[in-house]
Amino acid sequence: MDSTQLLLTVVLTVTMILLILVGWQLIFLLRETRRTLTKVNRIIDAFEHVGLSLDHGLGEIYGFMTGLKTLFKVIDVFHLKKHDKSK
Repeated sequence: MDSTQLLLTVVLTVTMILLILVGWQLIFLLRETRRTLTKVNRIIDAFEHVGLSLDHGLGEIYGFMTGLKTLFKVIDVFHLKKHDKSK
């Protein structure tokens, strides 16, 4: 075995070991990225739920305020009729 073949064998062995280590680290990196994205998805789902609940609550408040406005208009109409009858 001459020096060229020995050097080529050593370089290929070192390259193979480095590629195996990089692949191993890439697997861990992708696994961690998947976990992180799962957590972010849960957080986004929670915010969406809060937003929908807030939207529903604001709709209820708007309906209540509209009802009060209508009630005050009815009271005002009865008050004006009563005021007109007394003159």
